[in-house]
Parts: sequence; C-alpha cells; structure tokens
Amino acid sequence: MRYSRLLRTALVIAIIAVLGFYIRIDYYVIRPSRAVDLRDLISVENYSENDRAGIYLLTVTQQRASLFTAAYSYLHPHMDLNPMARVIPLDMDEEEHRKLLVEQMAESRHLAQVVALRRGGLDVEIISDGVEVIGFLDDAPAKGYLKEKDLIIFVDDNPVYLATELPLLVQDRNPGEEVIMTFMRDDREKVLSVPTGAHPDDENIPYLGIYIQTLYWEPVIPIEITMDTGKIGGPSAGLMFVLEIMNQVLPGDITGGNDIAGTGTIDLNENVGRVGGIAQKVIAAEKAGIDYFFIPEGNYEEAKKTAQRIELVPVSNLDQVLEFLGSIDR
Repeated sequence: MRYSRLLRTALVIAIIAVLGFYIRIDYYVIRPSRAVDLRDLISVENYSENDRAGIYLLTVTQQRASLFTAAYSYLHPHMDLNPMARVIPLDMDEEEHRKLLVEQMAESRHLAQVVALRRGGLDVEIISDGVEVIGFLDDAPAKGYLKEKDLIIFVDDNPVYLATELPLLVQDRNPGEEVIMTFMRDDREKVLSVPTGAHPDDENIPYLGIYIQTLYWEPVIPIEITMDTGKIGGPSAGLMFVLEIMNQVLPGDITGGNDIAGTGTIDLNENVGRVGGIAQKVIAAEKAGIDYFFIPEGNYEEAKKTAQRIELVPVSNLDQVLEFLGSIDR
C-alpha cells in the first residue's frame, strides 16, 4: 500500500513537472544570448578588408514563459521575468509584435546607414510619411490623449520623421512632465500636452507607454550596403551599426585594435537612446571577452549592478563614442 501511494505521488509530481513545460503564462522570460561580430553581417560596396578588431552587437532572448521557465528565471540571477503587458501592447498579438520588431530593425538599419554615410561626408536624402500610433502598453500615461492611427508630426518643436526618434525626444525630462505633441487625427492637425510617467524598468526615466511605427520612409543611399541581420529584431543595435559602417567607409580602424561592443538606439541627430535587456547584454559582452562596452547614459546605473570586469562607457551621442575611441590605447 505504501509503495503504491509513493508511486502515485511520484506520478503526479512527474505529470505536474511535464505540464510545467507546456502551460504558458502571461509573462516573458528575458535571458542573455550572444555577442555578434558585425563584420559578419555588414558589407559596404568597394570596401577593402584589413586587419581590425571586432565591433559587436549584443542580443537577448525573449520568450513567452511557461510555469517551469517562469520559476527558473525567478530564481536565476541573470534572467528577468516581465509581465506580458509590459512587453506587448494590449491590442496586439504575439505575431503582430514580432512584425513590429522586424520593422524596428529595418528602421534601425536605415538610420545607421544615413548617420554613418553623412559622417563620411556623403549627402543622404530621406523620404518619410510620418509616425503612427499603433497601440498602448498597460497603464500608458498617453492613453486617453493619443489614439491609435494618430500621425505624430512634432514633439515640442522637433519634427518627427521616424519611430525611433520619439523616445529620444521624450527621455531628457523628468517623469510626470508633459510633452507638447502635434499630430494629425482624421485629417485635422491637433496639439496636446501629453503627460509622461515613470518607466516600468526605471522610475527615473519618463515614457509615454505607446507603440508607434514609421508608416513609410526610405533613405536614398548613394552606395550599396548589405546588412544581413537575420532574425534579430528591435532598434537597439543602431549605434553599433553606425560604428561598423563607419569603420568600413573611413580609412583606418576606429576601434584602435580593441574589441568593442555596445547597445543603444540612434536618431538622425546622432543621439543615443536607452534600451531594454541591459543586464543580459552586459553578461553576454563579458562572456565574449569584450574590452569596452558602450551603453546609453539612461541605462548606466542599471548596468553597473551587473558588470564585473568589463569597462562600461556611458554615452548620450555619437560624438562621445568617437571621442572615447580616439582616446584609448592603440
């Protein structure tokens, strides 16, 4: 009888453990992935290969949690567990969100080409149809002020051409401060003061809680640049794309022979913006043996909690990155 009871108990535990792998919950697990050498992804027309160090982007893996992976990530020091409402807008499904990340990556690639080639002295024209609101995060401060399908034209007095520009135009203020937004709704121009709130990942960073996309934009690139980013999504590799393209366009090696990695969005004014998954990216960089890690100033305090040996370099614009690269040992 006792043996039979133990057997049944073991069977129940085994069934629960197996089900734990398959029952999905409304959370996402964020864990470190890898450092990717951009020499393998980016090729500029008529560029001649030379001996130079690597420029790396950092990736994280973001997966829908099961009961088992949620419990594991909760206990793991290098993994985060985020509610689904902080990752995907309420009215958007997972497939739509994946498509949005692909669109953000495409925009990031285009932006990097524009910024890098302009730095190389080339004239690059931009054609844009504007930025559209497509959804809201849970408890979004801008909900009730902005609506889906609104076409954003200005933030304060700054014109907005691309979706990746808007967070950068908002982040240099205190949470709770209002943003003057000009947008088109039903073919009519409107101007509103829209409140910001504290970012869920950092209470010192303001955010609107909106998802946006660039309806259509296209840079007129004068030379051929191939960027094979595969399944990598999102806008956070923008800064590193710029550095790799510059390293191929300009003479010499801007890294000075040092392996460098980094993360951060970039806009047309060369401002570097904060990103998510920062702790996991620091871990991936350290595992890859990177010398220096460029990080948006808005992510610096969070990154310091994770870094063990890598040198973190907080930056807010491309000039600061290039100035640092020019100062390190070669």
